Amino acid sequence: MAEIIQRDGTWAFDGNTVRITPGLHRSVPLFRQTYGEIAVPLEAVASVVYEPERKRGRLRLRLREGADPLLQATGGRLPDAADPYRLTVDLDRSGVAEYVAEEIRRGLLLEQIPKEPAKEYLLPGPPVPVSVRSSDGTVSFDGTQVRIDWSDTSDRVKRATGPRIIDVPDLVQVEWLPNSGYEDGFLRFVTRETAFSKLPPEKDPFALDLWGSARRDLLTALVATAVTARLPHPSTRTGEYLPADAPRLPLTTRDAVPPEPQAANHDVLLRRLRELGELHREGVLTDEEFAATKAAVLRDF
Repeated sequence: MAEIIQRDGTWAFDGNTVRITPGLHRSVPLFRQTYGEIAVPLEAVASVVYEPERKRGRLRLRLREGADPLLQATGGRLPDAADPYRLTVDLDRSGVAEYVAEEIRRGLLLEQIPKEPAKEYLLPGPPVPVSVRSSDGTVSFDGTQVRIDWSDTSDRVKRATGPRIIDVPDLVQVEWLPNSGYEDGFLRFVTRETAFSKLPPEKDPFALDLWGSARRDLLTALVATAVTARLPHPSTRTGEYLPADAPRLPLTTRDAVPPEPQAANHDVLLRRLRELGELHREGVLTDEEFAATKAAVLRDF
């Protein structure tokens, strides 16, 4: 067993699995503490390196492309401090860090782990159900459905459409960009019907606009990861691995599958359509935004 215990967290390698446990110190980002312990099978590891620095060093684990739904969902956009595959190491423990790295490298060599992209997810992602309250609303996922409940500060367009419920089979992709504190982020659920939507996140009823607390909004990556883990693996889309930041292929008319009709409340439908009409007449919605939002409301009913 090779193990290193630091304030930032603990890494333990038993020859088959790298077990990463986040530290409990207040300096450890909320995202890592919430994501919890991660058991990384050796077959998911591409390489490991210890990077010494002037004051502290850093252990860094690199995973094979396509092996982890977290990396697929976040596309390398997690802030460095929130990256669970990095461990800050005190200088007096640099020898231990180098030993742990060497043991993992030895395991990769002995097991002859390939470095090419994985054809399936080798990590499960966060457990469900998972629910996160963001600046734009609360997003929840139970393993089969995504639900978005808008907050009082959400755009009038979104509140007019009501809660958003999306079944996993209707999803094509999840897009996530963190709120940096300087620029807004978003969490968007792309369906076959909305793949070509041009609505900005603040008006898109299938997207959360992340503009509040960067620390809190970062937790939406939990939902993005949990959903991504249950979507078809990227390698199945074109027969080979498709990186997270690769452009989506356009969907043909043949690919589009109309959603099943849902039970409608006639009065609620009329009220929401009237609200959208008022927003359109007042100039709050453009013609394109009105048409797209109206279509979303009608689909839900």
